[in-house]
Amino acid sequence: MESKQNRTFNAHAFLDSAGIARTIVEYRRADVIFNQGDPCETVLYVQKGSVKISVLSKAGKEAVVATLGPGDFFGEGGLAGQPVRMGSATAITHSTILIVDQNEMARLLHQQPALSGLFIAHLLVRTIRIEQDLVDQLFSSSEKRLARRLLLLARYGEHDKPVRAVPAISQETLAEMVGTTRSRVNFFMKKFQRLGFVDYKDGLRVHNSLLTVVLHD
Repeated sequence: MESKQNRTFNAHAFLDSAGIARTIVEYRRADVIFNQGDPCETVLYVQKGSVKISVLSKAGKEAVVATLGPGDFFGEGGLAGQPVRMGSATAITHSTILIVDQNEMARLLHQQPALSGLFIAHLLVRTIRIEQDLVDQLFSSSEKRLARRLLLLARYGEHDKPVRAVPAISQETLAEMVGTTRSRVNFFMKKFQRLGFVDYKDGLRVHNSLLTVVLHD
């Protein structure tokens, strides 16, 4: 789960501090934000909504490698010299994205070391989360992976709320994230609902009790 430090990171203050201009773009569900192979020219930030990062193999198989939500930067690879996007970014839900010129971001990080440290810490937290996802993919059952993904989508642990709403997301997309089939996702979702771990009042809501699935051996 994300740390307190990451949750308190204020991207608007971060960008305002140096007067960096940014473009705000609205994306509908399933809109492509950038494609694998596109040139790295901008750094992006999720202001609202959810975004998936996926990689397409030469054989045409897609794998979702990360899911991002409000407060996450992405597409920052160009700051480290990456010439093209290594994956594609797609809106999972209606999303509001801040787009910053890569050269402007690099200038800010170079001129203001204190802000640079905050930005790096923010990215490290996200990287650790993605590494945890990969370990989860290798060693956990599809049921545990689905439970953990739902908790992450609900931003479990960020607020002291017993129930958290999940952004509208299809079972097909959940299956892609978890690395299983839609039928298995459907089976487990019905099981979670029957056990009271999730409900569908005002959309999909995740209860803290779902954590027992992740912790159970």
